[in-house]
Amino acid sequence: MIDFKKNINLIVFDWGNTLMRDYPDLSGPMYLWDYVECIEGAPQILDYLNGKYKLCIATSAGVSDTSAMRKALARVGIEHYFNGFFSSKELGVAKPDPKFFLKICREMQETPNKTLMIGNDYQKDICGAHQAGLHTLFFEEEYTEKELTEGTLACAEGVIHHLIELKNLL
Repeated sequence: MIDFKKNINLIVFDWGNTLMRDYPDLSGPMYLWDYVECIEGAPQILDYLNGKYKLCIATSAGVSDTSAMRKALARVGIEHYFNGFFSSKELGVAKPDPKFFLKICREMQETPNKTLMIGNDYQKDICGAHQAGLHTLFFEEEYTEKELTEGTLACAEGVIHHLIELKNLL
């Protein structure tokens, strides 16, 4: 595994089910939902990373643009941690297309090899970012050892099961 402490300047977080809980039975933009919540440990890890890395958040959520995402983040008090906000609507390209991740790097003025993508959707978040040359961490809250056998996560440089694990890696 890469030494993330020495090689990363920018961290890109996926939004839904990586930092904020996505409820598939609810419709419309998240900021309009009756109830929203962070993934366990999200505020604490963002506070820890704040000032040490450039942080941004990216989504391909079809019903939300960047403005809607920011409003949802503000509802749980974590919007202020981010230096950049990106949605497929504004970028004109969606995950897992490597161009999605390359556009974010360009906007954030960072090279892919100094950027870490953290997300919970292996195909969309991890494989696309890996193809674009970013470092990758797969966030998998619920797993079994059988599901995470060697070779099944070839595009991920690491796997975390709780966001607080980032403290040990970064």
